[in-house]
Amino acid sequence: MKIKIDKIKSMKGEEKISMLTAYDFPTANIMDGVVDMILVGDSLGMVVLGYENTLRVTMNDMIRHTEAVGRAVKKSLLVGDLPVGSYDNLEDAVENARKLIEAGADCIKIENQHKIARALVKEGMEVMGHIGLTPQTVTDFKVQGKAEEDAEKIIEESKELEKAGCFAIVLECVPLELAKKITEEISIPTIGIGAGIYCDGQVLVMHDILGLFEKFKPKFVKRYANIAEEMRKAFRQYNKEVKEGKFPTDEFSFH
Repeated sequence: MKIKIDKIKSMKGEEKISMLTAYDFPTANIMDGVVDMILVGDSLGMVVLGYENTLRVTMNDMIRHTEAVGRAVKKSLLVGDLPVGSYDNLEDAVENARKLIEAGADCIKIENQHKIARALVKEGMEVMGHIGLTPQTVTDFKVQGKAEEDAEKIIEESKELEKAGCFAIVLECVPLELAKKITEEISIPTIGIGAGIYCDGQVLVMHDILGLFEKFKPKFVKRYANIAEEMRKAFRQYNKEVKEGKFPTDEFSFH
């Protein structure tokens, strides 16, 4: 059975929420129903397309990958990320959000922007907010909200997004005590990434937890497997067998 928005909201304080990213059909097919939510994140710019950051990701990129993931997802809630520049004004935000919904997303994620969130909600779309470290606008990639003034700003942003009608908020790279305070003060679920154990749920990038992205490893990432090394072993074995004339054998040939 497909997970609905109301189910996610009802899990706050009752059951931890799990979310991972996916960007293609086979991965999403394996992941579907295993985690509560699947995010087609603009992180695809780095882990799939090889960019230095997320700033070159386009709406066409997001639509293509959302469509691919959407063909697989039948059980988890599918979240589509609006990329940088796609929601700078209300008109563009509504148009591009609709495109992601048409591509298969159940809901939309945006960074901060409570006015945009409110407009999308008024148009009948479900919206997930994102505060703390917001990769589309922050150039200094470090923990956010350590200073009291910055912490108060993040708390205020969370409340504005709640008022705007967001069903959940991602908290990225904030101190765990700040995340705890926000989680306790708002009525919608918080989904942490580098924000500690007190959030209502967690999200990580799939390539990070599988060891597929080797360029760097954030402090908050736990690697649950080293798939990159397993892939290298398979590639090396294939190369060896081809070079030595051991593949294909009769078993893998037609007669």
